[in-house]
Amino acid sequence: MKKREKSENAKIQQNTLNKNTFRWLWEFTKGKRGTYLLSVILALLGVASMLLVYVCLASLIRELITGGHDIGFYIQRGVQIGLLWVIRYAFHGFSTYSAHASTFGLIGNARKKLLKKLNTMPLGAVQMRSSGEYKSIICDRADQIEPTLAHVVPEFTANIVGAIVMFIYMMTIDWRVGLWQLICIPVGIVAFALMMSSTPKYYPNTIAKTKALNATAVEYIGGIEVIKAFGQSKTSYGKFVKAAKEGADCFIEWMRSQNFLENLGMACFPATLLGLLPAGVHYCLDGSLAPADFILLIILSLGTIAPLITVFGYGDDIAKVGEIISDMADVMEEKDMIRPKEGDVKPKSHDIIIKDVHFSYKDKEVLHGVNLEIKDKTVNALVGPSGSGKSTIARLIASLWDVDSGEITIGGVNIKDMTLEEYNKHVSYVSQENYLFDQSVMDNIRMGKDDATDEEVVEAAKRCGCHEFIMSLEKGYQTICGGSGGHLSGGERQRISIARAMLKDAPIVILDEATSYTDPESEAVIQNALSKLTVGKTLIVIAHRLSTIVDADRIFLINDGNVENYGTQEEMLSSSALYKSMWESHMALKKGGN
Repeated sequence: MKKREKSENAKIQQNTLNKNTFRWLWEFTKGKRGTYLLSVILALLGVASMLLVYVCLASLIRELITGGHDIGFYIQRGVQIGLLWVIRYAFHGFSTYSAHASTFGLIGNARKKLLKKLNTMPLGAVQMRSSGEYKSIICDRADQIEPTLAHVVPEFTANIVGAIVMFIYMMTIDWRVGLWQLICIPVGIVAFALMMSSTPKYYPNTIAKTKALNATAVEYIGGIEVIKAFGQSKTSYGKFVKAAKEGADCFIEWMRSQNFLENLGMACFPATLLGLLPAGVHYCLDGSLAPADFILLIILSLGTIAPLITVFGYGDDIAKVGEIISDMADVMEEKDMIRPKEGDVKPKSHDIIIKDVHFSYKDKEVLHGVNLEIKDKTVNALVGPSGSGKSTIARLIASLWDVDSGEITIGGVNIKDMTLEEYNKHVSYVSQENYLFDQSVMDNIRMGKDDATDEEVVEAAKRCGCHEFIMSLEKGYQTICGGSGGHLSGGERQRISIARAMLKDAPIVILDEATSYTDPESEAVIQNALSKLTVGKTLIVIAHRLSTIVDADRIFLINDGNVENYGTQEEMLSSSALYKSMWESHMALKKGGN
């Protein structure tokens, strides 16, 4: 019973997967379906032109065998055949061009939808996959569907229709010979069917190994600095080599298992003459088949099977497209954050209230009924031991995740009732893991406000204390930051990220340990700038250096996923033993550093 239930569940999941795959493939073709239809029509016209070639060839052969001597007739048929071949390949060329244009549009649509989907998914769901896996799905594997879709849509249709029409034409000449040519085809079909039946067994493994290889490669390249610094090149490179070998072995194993069936199918499927020739000779000898028709049938049989071989050749490619679209569908089927698509709900103020909020990473709850209130236009600090839940609270306020239960309101409005676009206007978030794009410093800061002028960008940088170090760079504001900001130091990246957030000029500013990588001198400059820039704003700071938040209007002590205490610096020192211990440890460390 259990095996039967597992089998039925597997079938249900597979059927659902197939439906989702087809549904998303259909969705990705939106706006390109007319061009695909045009491609098919052009391909069919090409097939019709090819069939007319055989009709002209038939009349030419009959005339030749019956002893016709009209040279004009032969010239006329020859010109017609030549023109039809030109027309056939012209239609084929336009069809292929149309299909390629449609397919590139489909891939573009898919990539846009996937990237848009990542923007609406909770951050935790996004981080369930590695960056290497996303790169594989969105960039590398998306390109792999182009050759198949660009050729399968027109050619698959045209070749099947062409083969059927050709076979019908042969049957009108002599149905007996038409059937005899099929004698070897069942063996070839069985061989190809067995090959395709093994695809679900081998192909998913090749995909898994390829994903693992991509992820390992990205990890190896991204961590090369650490690998070199700690002499781990042998271990890390060995992991990459192992992934590469497994990636190659799974394909070799698959191909090796298919060798016999592929050779059998390719030998039997096109062997139409094995049945046609003996039968045709027999019927010619008994006078029931004209020699001219026999020769024409031989030629037509070769034209009948070639299109079908082309169709069968796309079997693995079609399976590959199915798997790739399925992976895209997996991403597209992820749950979005609970936000309305449209609406004009706006907060009346920027008071933040967190009420009985529970939140879990996977199956582990990290916030256990958090309650806190942040007043509009005040400076607030979240402090506590590492792993206590400070950053989680900040990210929930920044709307990077949805709460499991409870609610977060801004100005009396539940943030789930606001569109993401509207909510993002109200919050600037700078994390300890700052990301800069491979663009100029100017463009990275301008991302805080798309329509900002160069003068506004420079002014924001000056107010954040960034201007001097930016001007010391090789090309000043036009210096390229590199991938992930790799051309700059950690402190420089942080200061540019803060300038970007300040340029946005949102009424709520969240700094999640945003000065953790800066040196004391730079931190003093930033703190001084922040104290001026956040006047009149609601500021939430997560800081590991407690001396930087002594003037906060309210300090919240987070411990083990709960708000343990809150108050001003003086109130916290007098009422919280944990905060007092943290403060004394920080001051001792600070004095020791001096």
